[in-house]
Amino acid sequence: MLASYKKSRLAALMLVFLLALGFHAYAQSGGSSTSVTGSVVDPTGAVVANAAVEIRNPVSAFERSVITDSGGKFSIPNVPFNPYHLVVSRSGFAPFAQDIDVRSIVPVNLSITLQVKGSSETVTVEAAGQDLLENTSIFHTDVDRGLFDKMPIESASSSLSSLVTLSSPGIAADSNGLFHGLGDHAENSFSVDGQPITDQQSKVFSNQIPLDSIESMEVISGAPPAEFGEKTSVVINVTTRSGQGMTTPKGSITTSYGSFGTADVSANLGYGGQNWGNFISASGLNSGRFLDPPEFTVFHDKGNEENIFDRVDFQLSKADSVHVNLGFTRSWFQTPNAFDNLNTGVTDPVVGNPVAPTDQRSQIKTFNIAPSWTRLINPNTVFTFGGFVRRDQYNYYPSANPFSDLGPIQQETVNQDRTLTNAGLRSDISWVKGIHNLKAGATYQQTFLDENTNFGVVDPGLNAPCFDASGNAVPWVGSPGLNDPADCGSAVSTNPLLYPTPFTSNADFFASLGCFDLSRPTPAAGDGCAGSSSGLFGFRGHADVKQLALYVQDTITKGSWSLNLGLRGDFYNGLTTHKEAEPRLGVAYNVKKTNTVLRLSYARVLETPFNENLVLASTGCNSLVLASLLGCVTPGVATPFAPGWRNEFHAGLQQALGKYVVFSGEYIWKYTHNAYDFSVLGSTPITFPIEWHNSKIPGFAGRVSVPDFHGISALMVFSSVAARFFNPQIGGAGAVPAGTGSGFAPFRIDHDERFNQTTHVQYQPWETGPWVGFNWRYDSGLVAGEVPVADASGTVDLTGLTGDQQLQAGLFCGSARPTLTTPLGICTSGYGSTLISLPAPGKENDDTNPPRVAPRHLFDLAVGDDNLFHGERYKWSVTLTAVNLTNKVALYNFLSTFSGTHYVTPRALTAEVGFHF
Repeated sequence: MLASYKKSRLAALMLVFLLALGFHAYAQSGGSSTSVTGSVVDPTGAVVANAAVEIRNPVSAFERSVITDSGGKFSIPNVPFNPYHLVVSRSGFAPFAQDIDVRSIVPVNLSITLQVKGSSETVTVEAAGQDLLENTSIFHTDVDRGLFDKMPIESASSSLSSLVTLSSPGIAADSNGLFHGLGDHAENSFSVDGQPITDQQSKVFSNQIPLDSIESMEVISGAPPAEFGEKTSVVINVTTRSGQGMTTPKGSITTSYGSFGTADVSANLGYGGQNWGNFISASGLNSGRFLDPPEFTVFHDKGNEENIFDRVDFQLSKADSVHVNLGFTRSWFQTPNAFDNLNTGVTDPVVGNPVAPTDQRSQIKTFNIAPSWTRLINPNTVFTFGGFVRRDQYNYYPSANPFSDLGPIQQETVNQDRTLTNAGLRSDISWVKGIHNLKAGATYQQTFLDENTNFGVVDPGLNAPCFDASGNAVPWVGSPGLNDPADCGSAVSTNPLLYPTPFTSNADFFASLGCFDLSRPTPAAGDGCAGSSSGLFGFRGHADVKQLALYVQDTITKGSWSLNLGLRGDFYNGLTTHKEAEPRLGVAYNVKKTNTVLRLSYARVLETPFNENLVLASTGCNSLVLASLLGCVTPGVATPFAPGWRNEFHAGLQQALGKYVVFSGEYIWKYTHNAYDFSVLGSTPITFPIEWHNSKIPGFAGRVSVPDFHGISALMVFSSVAARFFNPQIGGAGAVPAGTGSGFAPFRIDHDERFNQTTHVQYQPWETGPWVGFNWRYDSGLVAGEVPVADASGTVDLTGLTGDQQLQAGLFCGSARPTLTTPLGICTSGYGSTLISLPAPGKENDDTNPPRVAPRHLFDLAVGDDNLFHGERYKWSVTLTAVNLTNKVALYNFLSTFSGTHYVTPRALTAEVGFHF
């Protein structure tokens, strides 16, 4: 298989190289946008100068306008793929209207003839119901700046993820900028101006591009076209802003301040000419609530972020132009503490001194370089060639005192320095003619992984040599020098009240782990340690993951029919190898009489393993020391991840109701062999990929759009997704969910949510006046983590949770409530929770009736004015935003194996002032 892979890779690289030579050394941007150009003449053929040309999509809210030059020509650059309604007007002439469909990077060139006013020809200028429809089999959502400029966004540090969650169907919200697309964890990918990014983009893994650098985005929730592979549950196709055509520089400077000491300063500038342009965006953020903490009360949660993005465009000739994206982001943040992490009354197990609160921190540095060129071969054909290098460096820093890291869910201190560098080449050729829209391409990329992680045991009970007469582990402070189970019987206790003798030996004592047990500074001679003192266990891992993708796709449009045909081949060579042929098929039919589009689609998709901590989770289990710390599937045996493959089926429809409402909905069924997720290490943001035998994910998603109607526009997205995973766990580090066993019994993972919806409404009574934007988000609640449930008699044992954890879960026993110092014990009746929906006594089932986070309604509000003093060239803006307006106390999740415990944002108020020119 490997030899075949290498031959295929070599063939593809030669193909790309030859194509590049064959079309000369010129370049232009290629991605998810193109230009709309043309000329305007009168009935005699004379050019019409100063005619206004406007294109708009009423659903995405995209709207652009230009004026024809002295030669009657116009050009609108950077137009995302979508259908548009075009209107041309000039005094003395009747208005001209036409529908255009932008579906390829092949430029759209129009020849427009204006009729003299008063002629008998009738032209429909206003958009109709058909203009709200897209005759395509691909279920997707289009979002332009006209929408998200006025949408209240919850997270300033992961605003792109927040925008996707709020504006796209099929998205379940989770903490720290994480979202679950159609029942999967992080099986999402971004395509930024054609650059593929399939590694995780939540704020604990990487840094995102700033929101003000985005022109528009398309979120694909349906069966993906063949050009997209790997992680395709949701594909976010991003078009960035360009300065091309901005002969007068335009930009803005904004600053804001709000709750939790959150301050932000950002600036952007676009400038250029007809043949070149530059857009640059820079911002800085400082917040006292950077991550979502495990307490509704926020502490030890500071963070900051600095972000810069630059896009450069050059039109070298009529046929060639260059596009370069540049970006760098640095973020630094604390790991939020729970009250348990304050370590009140906790003493050092070695010398008995008080222990300071936990102080764990992270830093992420991300840079990205993505040049590309495109050559217009002829009016129907465009060739694109590009490259990219993106690098994430993640550093995790433990507390200064390693024993400060000990907590109810963490037994180790850990530090990490890892890098993920993704470099590659991409090339494609697009041909549009007649009924065909053909695209063929190749992408080759290598991901270089370097992982350096150090572990040390800080829990004296994890690998204690001896137990006291009460069955408790004997720490070093209880009997200094006691490090060998053979010495337990004769050992003397230094504090008989706390650690009564006689001591007994621990039959499960693991000698090799004693070398890295910081709670026993002097290991036993028989432990076989390299030195005389215990220290940290160091893991050093490297992998070079090579991937090649070849694809061809064609959209065939004939009358009311639209057919999407595609074939993709993926060749994966990481810690394991795999190759997969992936057919893609979709069909749509436009019932024009009723303004209805019916669609069916199928996709075969290769799913590659997550790259974050891939080496440690795959090969680290080969070490018995790491296996005992990480909860490996089979201790002492490496578990390298094998890529998975998925069959998914989609059926949906789109319906326009008049010209002001359009509905789009889809039913989804996905079956995956080798299904992935993550496990979290203690209370840190460090996670390890894990792999199960298979998953079955059915569900539905929908969107209702109300284009602008007298200043009012609205969007509603909703979904219901079942995420059923099946044991056995076949790879990775991290414990399986309790009670799932090793058979093929299914369980609901924490991406499973019965229903969620977001409704966004915005109102601007006149074009230059004040506006208001309102969000209503409802979540029925994700499947919760390790929550005790009552047996058939109504009895439940809560002694496994601390008082703080019981408070986090909102638990109660009749009229009794826990406190930080007095947790609940055995509850025999009246057991319940204010924050978690618990199964009835004896009715819990991991598949059909698991505990779930309680339903929640969240409301956000933004009001503003984009031209406060009614300026012409220079404008001042002001915006006031309230997130979680009612200050609802609610959880994202509780003690999840996959994400931990996190609360939603408390009420947060922000005021922003901006200067625009």
